Amino acid sequence: MRPVVAVVLAAGASRRFGENKLLASLDGVPVIRRTVQNVLDSPVRAVHVVLGRDAGLVRLALAGLPVDFVHNADYRSGMSTSLRAGVEAARIDGDFGLLVALGDQPSVTPAIIGRIIESYRRSRMAIVAPVYRGIRGNPVLFDAEIVSELLDVRGDEGARQVIARDSGRVEPVAFDSLPPPDVDTPSELAALQTDLAREEQPLWAQASRSDDTPEPVG
Repeated sequence: MRPVVAVVLAAGASRRFGENKLLASLDGVPVIRRTVQNVLDSPVRAVHVVLGRDAGLVRLALAGLPVDFVHNADYRSGMSTSLRAGVEAARIDGDFGLLVALGDQPSVTPAIIGRIIESYRRSRMAIVAPVYRGIRGNPVLFDAEIVSELLDVRGDEGARQVIARDSGRVEPVAFDSLPPPDVDTPSELAALQTDLAREEQPLWAQASRSDDTPEPVG
């Protein structure tokens, strides 16, 4: 069985949020801690967290969790710098899968990640990406053969260009739910808090299987 290691990108500048969004409280727990805990609760071998802004405070928010930290001093130059730093740290010998998750998506559940990993091991495709009601989202899983391409990414688009390069090597995993939201603004955080307060399972938290064929990714 191919091992899967995870990289959580948590180095962003939070320009739209103002303060560091990853440290904001969501039902009493920092956003980044919720995100990382969900990844840890999924079938991954190890978790690497890429730090940038407020690195020391983010470390404190994750105190006690079994993760490795990677510092990206160049985080202001865009997401690609954090992606490259995480990939370099997470690479292991042999065949493996690399799951790339975003630190500001605390509503990506272990069930969602588990289905992505299950599809990767079954399909042996180079890239496995979730598709939420026809919309490609995150996290995305890359096979070891793609790692060199991830290290060539530049700018602030993350791995989008790698995914779009060849749709034939992408395995879509369909979810009959809305994409898990980012926490980019205080209003988006408030909306997530409202969902939790309702004590209902919001659509983005569901990981039900869809029989519909999704639109091609990329």
